[in-house]
Amino acid sequence: MSRLVMKFGGTSVGDMDRIRNVAAHVKREVDAGHHVAVVVSAMAGTTDNLVNLCNEADPRHDRREYDSIVAAGEQISSGLLAIALQKMGVKARSWTGWQVPIKTTSDHGSARIEEIDADNMAARMEDGEVSIIAGFQGVTAENRIATLGRGGSDTSAVAMAAALDARCDIYTDVDGVYTTDPRIAKHAHKLDRISYEEMLEMASLGAKVLQTRSVELAMVYKVPLQVRSSFDPPDNIPNVPGNNFGPGTLVCDEELIVEQQVVSGITYSRDEAKVSVRHVLDKPGISAAIFAPLSKAGVVVDMIVQNVSPDGKYANVTFTVPAKDLDRAVESLEQSKDDIEFDTLEHSSNVAKISVVGVGMRSHAGVASKMFETLAAHNINIQAISTSEIKTSVLIDEDYTELAIRSLHTAYGLDEEQE
Repeated sequence: MSRLVMKFGGTSVGDMDRIRNVAAHVKREVDAGHHVAVVVSAMAGTTDNLVNLCNEADPRHDRREYDSIVAAGEQISSGLLAIALQKMGVKARSWTGWQVPIKTTSDHGSARIEEIDADNMAARMEDGEVSIIAGFQGVTAENRIATLGRGGSDTSAVAMAAALDARCDIYTDVDGVYTTDPRIAKHAHKLDRISYEEMLEMASLGAKVLQTRSVELAMVYKVPLQVRSSFDPPDNIPNVPGNNFGPGTLVCDEELIVEQQVVSGITYSRDEAKVSVRHVLDKPGISAAIFAPLSKAGVVVDMIVQNVSPDGKYANVTFTVPAKDLDRAVESLEQSKDDIEFDTLEHSSNVAKISVVGVGMRSHAGVASKMFETLAAHNINIQAISTSEIKTSVLIDEDYTELAIRSLHTAYGLDEEQE
């Protein structure tokens, strides 16, 4: 019998009715003969409430105690699900991160998993017991609870699947990965399969279906990921022709996808801000002078554009940062004005990043030019550009976000679902 890790997010375990629904999904897989482990998030809103209590107690709280507090939400969810399964006649027990144990670094609030000793759990699973693991947490070498950062339950699930040599099904409030946001483009459709690399780009560029770290981990350890909806009736899961993993979207190796489309999806992010450093001397070291303070302040920079004056003496440097870090970025640059010697500093959060993603871009010319031509045809100005081997991203005025998504979705032939 195969091993299966099932992960359910906060919305899926939001109340007892939903926890019973999750238990029914788990029982279905047990009845199908799988050895099952389940990773759960805290009930929707619980972690936010615990974080607020920490901040109320002391905004400059001890991060070790913070981790001890916010990890409690997942422990509640795991215990409640174990009880619900037991009532259905399924043998089950809950596990905290330290009980597994999931060994992590000591970076409280953003710890990374170093090792998982799953032998004891695996033996219990082979004996028919469902293991329910509190996600988002582990234990440090100092024997303190450590959390993996927001969204860390996805990472917990993939890491457990890797340790157990199991498939990982991520249950969420959508039924798979779509070519773009169906709330914006009515012709968006669900993808049966998508490569790890494409999913990683889409997750990092704004798609909210999977957490970026979990996709990285799945790609490294070749863990098959299936994105599914917890709101599908547990006893009414349709078969999908040609997909042995069931409904939803399979995230897998590129080799398992018979024929790649040039572009698989269009993503967007409104959580961007643009900063322009105006009229700086165009000389060696000026870029270091601009970006070193940002690095020191912990601000991540994405797109960068430099325009040099006709006489070659001066330059304007424009770049993007996460919108939440805009104030910190501006403050760090203002403090370094004497070193940078800029005339003015301009910034705006009324921007959006639009990206086209597809592994087929590696072997097809003209993908970027089609993007630029399409946006130009709709009178949408491009403020910055960045590229990788399988994606092209542009920065535009936020007001044109939906028009850009719909027009690009059509231009790349994504309106019609591929057979």
